[in-house]
Amino acid sequence: MQQDRRPAGVSHEAGSYEIRLTGHLDARWAGLFDGLVIHHAPDGTTVLSGLIVDQAALHGLLQRVRDLGIPLVSVNRADRDPQRAPGTQPEI
Repeated sequence: MQQDRRPAGVSHEAGSYEIRLTGHLDARWAGLFDGLVIHHAPDGTTVLSGLIVDQAALHGLLQRVRDLGIPLVSVNRADRDPQRAPGTQPEI
């Protein structure tokens, strides 16, 4: 029997993510990002947000960003809050 060696609370299941990139990407890039929503933040960055099916898909997406030469700012797993606009922080 094989043991699961992931730290407690770590899952390979689907999750909602926000990936922040330097600059404002044009809408024509949307097809390259597997249906993620493209949001232009006021700070001059672009936030890609949406459901990513698993860690392999997340890593593939990050490799695509790297291969395109787009500077990566951050990657965050996002809470599913339909009232929160992409790229904004939850209220505390």
